[in-house]
Amino acid sequence: MSQATRILLALVAGLALGIAAAAIAPDFGMAAANVADPIGTLWLNGLRMTVVPLLIALLVTGIAQTAEAAKAGAIAGRATVWIISLMTLSAIVGAVFTPLFLSLAPMPVESAAALRAALTNTGPVADVPPFADFLRSIVPTNVIAAASSDAILPLIIFTATFAFAVTRLPADTRVALTGFFSALADAMIIVVEWVLKLAPIGVFALAFVVGARSGAAAFGAVIHYILTVAAVGGIMALLAYVLAVVGGRVPFGRFAQAIAPVQALAVSTQSSLACLPIMLKKSEQLGVPERTAGIVLPLAVALLRATGPAMNLAVALYVASWFGVEVGPAQYAFAILAAVLTSMGAVSLPGQVSFVTSIAPICLILGAPVEALAILIAVEVLPDIMRTVGNVMMDVAVTTTVSRQAGETQETSQDPATRSGGGSLDPAT
Repeated sequence: MSQATRILLALVAGLALGIAAAAIAPDFGMAAANVADPIGTLWLNGLRMTVVPLLIALLVTGIAQTAEAAKAGAIAGRATVWIISLMTLSAIVGAVFTPLFLSLAPMPVESAAALRAALTNTGPVADVPPFADFLRSIVPTNVIAAASSDAILPLIIFTATFAFAVTRLPADTRVALTGFFSALADAMIIVVEWVLKLAPIGVFALAFVVGARSGAAAFGAVIHYILTVAAVGGIMALLAYVLAVVGGRVPFGRFAQAIAPVQALAVSTQSSLACLPIMLKKSEQLGVPERTAGIVLPLAVALLRATGPAMNLAVALYVASWFGVEVGPAQYAFAILAAVLTSMGAVSLPGQVSFVTSIAPICLILGAPVEALAILIAVEVLPDIMRTVGNVMMDVAVTTTVSRQAGETQETSQDPATRSGGGSLDPAT
């Protein structure tokens, strides 16, 4: 049984037992919830303690990796521009469609109220600061103080600035510094994996508390959350068809037929990397030369998380709506920036690790309680299917688009002049 399945079963068992205890023996249920609450909180704090150092390390290495990819040649540079553009578009999709879906199909009022009451450790929701105060706070005067107080936005801005400065250093210094942050990220990921091994216990304890205090309303809220976040990811998946048709000049039916086996494999494996061989094959069938697909697709798998910013921002906005947090325009703007940067830094991480490192900073920027993520991580295995399907679809769509922009097709790639390095055999030219 996979770890994700164990966590999901722990969530279901905790909710069910908590609901049953509240219905059969309310006094016992509340007493048991008071015992389980600190256990779940300890596990959650174990996750939270890794967020800041892991965020810093991943941002530095992610930006450095993206900068290196952009220098790797014309095709790689063009692909990197598309990757950054699509990640930005993804965050905008999350910012636009999440509030839209929540307005069309809001969480049941009873469920939201019951869950807010169940998570008693979240504390009061802070008021939205005046715009001038918010703007003044985004540049930290003391980075250490910002990190210790969970002032994530100033920390992200400083770290991103520092990371871009690192890319301008001489090669030997740059490699040494990025190597340090890469090792720091690897060590912190090991710590997170240790904490996640205890996730079934922590999630069970938190779910029992929620079930005992909120009753059956918890199940309806979880289903509503899954459908909302998956719907936001589905928008990005649909945009992959648009990009392939408009940018790659691939007929809709042809792209849909080619991508169907990739989608099926993505559903079964929930891994973009596992889909890479079949994505290479299908890209070539769509007219992309093997050499172009061999550059763009691995780069897309490594750097592009097309659904990441949209769905991560959707989770944070869902939690904000759940707890009645008012989000101002400036917070929206910076949350979009954070969604792009944290998703870019979370490449190649296990889904449960990236869930924490990518979404917790956005929640902190919005003023939404991070504690709610401890429950939502348990059901991430279900939205993660949409994440993977949308990612692989966009990987192939980007590959066809870059190939078309470069003026390369299977026919030109088989031309003797093209094979010889791009020069013409005609002496007149």
